[in-house]
Order: sequence, then C-alpha cells, then structure tokens
Amino acid sequence: MDNIKENERIDDLEINNFKIIQKTDGFCFGIDSVLLSDFSKNIKKNGEVLDLGTGTGILGFLLLAKSNVKKVIGIEVQKEIADMANRSVKLNKLQDKFEIINANIKDLDKILPIDHYDAIVSNPPYKQINSGKINENLTKLISRHEIEASLQDFIKVSFKMLKDKGSLFIVHRAERLVDILSQMRLNKMEPKRIRFVYSNYESESKLVLIEAVKNGKPFLKTEKPLYIYNSDGSYTNEVLKIYNKELL
Repeated sequence: MDNIKENERIDDLEINNFKIIQKTDGFCFGIDSVLLSDFSKNIKKNGEVLDLGTGTGILGFLLLAKSNVKKVIGIEVQKEIADMANRSVKLNKLQDKFEIINANIKDLDKILPIDHYDAIVSNPPYKQINSGKINENLTKLISRHEIEASLQDFIKVSFKMLKDKGSLFIVHRAERLVDILSQMRLNKMEPKRIRFVYSNYESESKLVLIEAVKNGKPFLKTEKPLYIYNSDGSYTNEVLKIYNKELL
C-alpha cells in the first residue's frame, strides 16, 4: 500500500472510519491521548486548535471526530514522525481540517500567528532529561523525555499562541503536578479544571488531566476521579464510553 512504509502498520481508530499509521517498532499512542481527547472535546464550535507534540496525530484525529473544531494544526519536531502523521491525514482525506508542521514548538511564533488559537492540546514528554530509563531508541527518547522542549517551554508557548481566555488542555504524570501548576501560574495560564486518573480503585493516581486558561481568574475545579480498570482487569464503563464501546 502506498501510504505505509516498511515497519509501519495502519490501525483503525473505530470512530468516523478514521485510520492512523503507526510504527510496528516505535512509539505508538496510548490511553493518555484518548483520555485527553475526551477531556478537551468541548472546545468551542469552529475553534482553531494547536496540538503541541502531535506525534502520530492521534489527538487531532480524535478531536475532529468528537468535537466541532474548524481546524487542527499538529506540531511535531521529529521529521520522520511528522511525515507519518501527514500521510495519516491524507489517508483520511482531512487535508482541509488537519495540518502537520515539522517544527520545534519553541519556534512557533516565527511560523504561526500569536494570540490566535482558541485552544491547545498537548501530551508532552513526561520525563525530565536524565530521569527514568534512557536505553531506548532516539524516537522514543525524544517522545518521552524533555530533550527538544521542556514543560516550561510547552506552557510558555501556549500562552504566546492562545487568544485571551483560550484554553490549554494537557495530560501529564501526577508526580509532576507541582511543576505543572507552578509553571502555569508563573506564565499566566491559570489552572481551571483538574482530573486525576487512576489505573484501578486501589491504585495511586499516575496521570492528571488539566485545563488552564490564558489570563484566567483563580478558581480551580477538581473533577471526580477517572478509573481505567475494574478489579477484574476489564475497562470501566466510563472508559468504554470514551472508546465508544460502553456496555448496554
């Protein structure tokens, strides 16, 4: 098939007949991106959205399927991954709705208009440099570690690119929560909604979903916890609903 290269596969997203190209031996999207797409799906109608660190483009595809946004622009620093995401866009015939740009997020103000976007979504690298396991290929290393851009960079760029009162939606590790909230307030991105994600009803929270508003007033709503698995290892009904597979 012309759309895929060696060591790639096409996966069915099981929504709107969308499909996505992923590497068979590379970094593939996980449930964190799926949960973020649901958390951010109420972006205003005809809004323009930036996806910082788009990777395979999964967030953009899910937002286009679940919401009424006008356009998504995905920013990906790795040329090979950006090319793969762009081929997924063409595969789904979404060239007028989803644009992929191969660039470092730190350079966006030289490429795109500032103070312009209604919302930003981001599933950034979770790990600081020199933390966690580093014996992995470069593609995975850049996807998981703050090599090309730091957490602070993602938040500073979001403030610069968003319209006044525009929203940043982010998924990150709960262990980095103090870093996230302090950087948000430092850069005038006020946290407004937060939701902790748990593997099951007995576990500690590993992920957190946050919405911050540019120049927003202080007021934080903590939403009810999101549990991924039941005690028997099956998905909870809420997660099945997010995947459009809820039980009857």
